[in-house]
Formats: sequence, C-alpha cells, structure tokens
Amino acid sequence: MLAENLRLEHEHDTKRVGELANRRLHPAVERFIDIAISSLVLLALAVPFALIGLAIKLESRGPVFYCQHRAGKNGKPFKMVKFRTMVDGAEHLGLGFEVAQNDSRITRTGNLLRALSIDELPQLFNILKGEMSLVGPRPARLDQAEMFTPEEKGRMLVKPGLTGWAQVNGRNLITWKERIQLDLWYVSHESFWLNLKIVLMTVWVAFIARSGQHGPEGVTRDYGA
Repeated sequence: MLAENLRLEHEHDTKRVGELANRRLHPAVERFIDIAISSLVLLALAVPFALIGLAIKLESRGPVFYCQHRAGKNGKPFKMVKFRTMVDGAEHLGLGFEVAQNDSRITRTGNLLRALSIDELPQLFNILKGEMSLVGPRPARLDQAEMFTPEEKGRMLVKPGLTGWAQVNGRNLITWKERIQLDLWYVSHESFWLNLKIVLMTVWVAFIARSGQHGPEGVTRDYGA
C-alpha cells in the first residue's frame, strides 16, 4: 500500500512538472518577444527619451542614467540602467538606498519620472542585451542577493524582469519576504498567459492606480530593514 502511494505521488509530481514545462515559454520564443517589443518601444520613445535626458542634465549635475550592478539569472551580475531621478551620489546621502515619499534627494524631473513610473524604462536596453526580460522578478542588488536563503535564491532561476508578479501584487506596500514568495510562485507558474496578465496589470497599477510606489509608511525600505 505504501509503495503504491509513493508511486502515485511520483506520477503526480512528474505530471505536474510536465504541465509546468508545457506552459512555460520556450526560451527562443520568449527571447523573440523580448527583442521585438523592446525594440519597438525604444524606437517609439526615442524622442521622449532624448527630451528626458536633456531635462535631467539641465536640472542637476551628473549622468543622465543611473547604473547599478544587479543579480541576473542564476545570480550573474549585470549593470542595470535607469533614468537618474536623484542628485548624483544620492546613495551616499540621507537614507542611503531607502527612499522617502518626499525625499529631498529626488530632483523635480525625477519626481515626475517616478510619478509616471517611467524612470525604469531604460531597462529596455538591458532586455535587448539579454540580461533582463519584460516579465520576471525584479533584479536585486548584489548585496541583497547574498542575503537570500537557498530557497529565496530560486527567484533567480529566471531572468529578472522590467515588471513582475510581486510588482502588480503590492509592490513596495508589502514586505520583502512577501515579495520574494510571490516571485517564487511566479517562477513555478511562469507561462505566456501569466506574463500577458502581468503586463496588463502593470498598466493599471503603474500608470492608472499608481499604487505601491512607496512603503506603507511613505518609505521604500531596503532588504532586511
């Protein structure tokens, strides 16, 4: 009886793995979608990007883009890029990597970019380079990734994304532990239809409801805080 139960359990697990594999996008198809969409969006936003870059340069000293090393798929480091929304060297001032709702380090242009949720759009270049995908867990800093438990490192089994399941289910309003659990759920359930759902939900959360930009106390907390 015990042997029969173990056999049935094994068959169920094998079937479950097969179902997940069938739902998951083929890497070549996912890569084609990433390249096609990111290329089209970058072409469409070429002029707005140039105007944003000019506004950033005119308002404060420093580069147009803020670059930071992040942990990619399987923990491989890459340089993530975004529009600079704070004064140059902001991570060495005030709250460091944490950001308050009315943080004095944020520039006027940066406030607008954050309010419109477009400061992360330069990561489309990371997607073109194959370092990120349109959908996936948000890339953690290298020091954050080093603190992950073996289970939590499972979120790095896929490419990090411009948006993700945790981003549309609370974003900064939920704790890091909750975000990581949502990311792990996504890794186990990734599919074309789930990715499409996340993209559509992102439009609502980021551009219409504009929720979750800051933590429940008005501060975006760092991992482990």
